[in-house]
Amino acid sequence: MSRAILTGSRIRDRRMSVGMKQADLAAKAGISASYLNLIEHNRRRIGGKLLVQIASTLDTEPTTLSQGADSAMLEALEAVAEQAGDARVEADRVEELVGRFPGWAAKLAEQGDRIEALEQTLRGLNDRLTHDPVLSEKMHEVLGAVAAIRSTSSILVETPNIDADWRARFHANIDTESRRLAETSAAMAAHFDRLTRDDAGFTTPLEAISAFFERRGFHVEEIEQKGAAAIEPLIRAASEISGTSARQMARAVLSLYADDARALPLKAFAEAAAYLNYDPAALAQRYGVDLQSVFRRLATLPRQPDAPEIGLVTCDAAGAILLRKPPAGFSLPRFGAACPLWPLFAALRTPGLPTRQVVQSSEGASFIAYSVAGPVSQSNFDAVPVIRAAMLLVATEEEPAAPIGSTCRVCPRRNCQARREPSILSRKA
Repeated sequence: MSRAILTGSRIRDRRMSVGMKQADLAAKAGISASYLNLIEHNRRRIGGKLLVQIASTLDTEPTTLSQGADSAMLEALEAVAEQAGDARVEADRVEELVGRFPGWAAKLAEQGDRIEALEQTLRGLNDRLTHDPVLSEKMHEVLGAVAAIRSTSSILVETPNIDADWRARFHANIDTESRRLAETSAAMAAHFDRLTRDDAGFTTPLEAISAFFERRGFHVEEIEQKGAAAIEPLIRAASEISGTSARQMARAVLSLYADDARALPLKAFAEAAAYLNYDPAALAQRYGVDLQSVFRRLATLPRQPDAPEIGLVTCDAAGAILLRKPPAGFSLPRFGAACPLWPLFAALRTPGLPTRQVVQSSEGASFIAYSVAGPVSQSNFDAVPVIRAAMLLVATEEEPAAPIGSTCRVCPRRNCQARREPSILSRKA
């Protein structure tokens, strides 16, 4: 079906989006409601003066009604159809799909974009894992250690009357191989982490955005200078941000950055932060803004020699990490669940109540953890409130009060009641 034939569908969609009744549009266009009904169901062609009159009444351009979807949307859907390679896909009716169901068409294009990005990431990871010499070497070491442990333990099980000296030697051998296995596993985990940091194909949109901020030191000078006008050029130029989901998330995050930069101008805020010893409560009171805005702004200040190390973590009510800026001396997890002892998660239990706690990371660094949770602003009284929490980490020399970790999988602390799984860094049970 050609674009011109679908003009009626676009007229109907536009009329309904502006909340106008069919009879009202017909009256303003000088035609009967029944004739307009035939036009909207693509049973009568329309053009010339009548099309111009209807477009003017609907506050849109005539070409928008006559030509329909832009070329980008059509090309995206045609690419999706080509990727599918399925004879059941009516590729020649893509314009009809866009004209009749623009929402579904946009969703299909978005999913096609995401599938392509995921397939590219998978191909890259598969190639890297297949040809990575370090990973191959470590895997051989793991298999060798496992084989040695299994062989030695089999001798001990199958030979109950073994000499005490030989039993001690076998026990020592198992201990040595177990240590080697733990060290090799930790090295593999560290290698995987480095691969993720260096990989251009990111597993999630959040990973892509984190890489974008890490490359810039979490300070975006273009937004500091131009505000929200710099967002779209930044996204187009960012090699890390690809795919519809990542771009949408980047727009939301960078828009929030621009709002914070406008409310808390860089030079004045940086001077005030240094004068007030980076106290977020004092800064929030001085500028009349909420604590989470101050948290975010402090985390985006350019690094100064006399300023303390500052980190930031935000999450939603489910505990899922949304933004992360790891400070030196505190490794934040890139994947999976974080340490349940973080004050960030305790703040979710008492929204609106800020807390201050001195903590010590598993690396031995001390931080003041400022935490607060609160609802995201909303205008609908019937909507379920969306709660988000933030934790600002400011390096300190105060005596630590609470030990916390990164995530159980790589936390070396023992005898932790909050531990969910054994650490791969533990050498002893």
